[in-house]
Amino acid sequence: MPQNVVRREGEHLHAEPPATPSGRRLSEAIVRWRRSERMQAQRAQERAGLSSLDLTALRLLVQGYRDQRDLSPKDLLGMLATSSATVTNVVERLVSRGLIQRVQHPRDRRAHYLVPTPDALSLLDQAHGAHHAAVVEVIDDLTPEQAVAATEVIARITERLDALDSGAGGAGVR
Repeated sequence: MPQNVVRREGEHLHAEPPATPSGRRLSEAIVRWRRSERMQAQRAQERAGLSSLDLTALRLLVQGYRDQRDLSPKDLLGMLATSSATVTNVVERLVSRGLIQRVQHPRDRRAHYLVPTPDALSLLDQAHGAHHAAVVEVIDDLTPEQAVAATEVIARITERLDALDSGAGGAGVR
């Protein structure tokens, strides 16, 4: 029984539903999409065999690597917004699993970079590949008009949510 509450909590809007039937259907679709995204994130974490924090750190390090950026533990500290001790533990776990390597800074012997290994790249592709491919498949099946409409809706919702963070959006409750 408690799992039903957990599963259904994400389906509840903490605001009045949209006024029109089509708006309610869109809202319900967005809520289902968010739930599916959370489930996919959980599955990716399980497939990777990493904690949420370790997987997030690895994803950031892989993205930095793909962007050809050298990332240090200090960079990871800023990106994860956690304590230095926590980052040290995350790095140790990822190194011990063979997912990242410490590479000496070419000019500063005290500094090093964190570089994902080929195993890390493969692990992330296995953990997230099917999910991302499914999203791209649906997008590629849209007509140009549908893609434009979806882009506009997502952009407007994103702008409104970002405005809440900046204080410009108000409470948003009717």
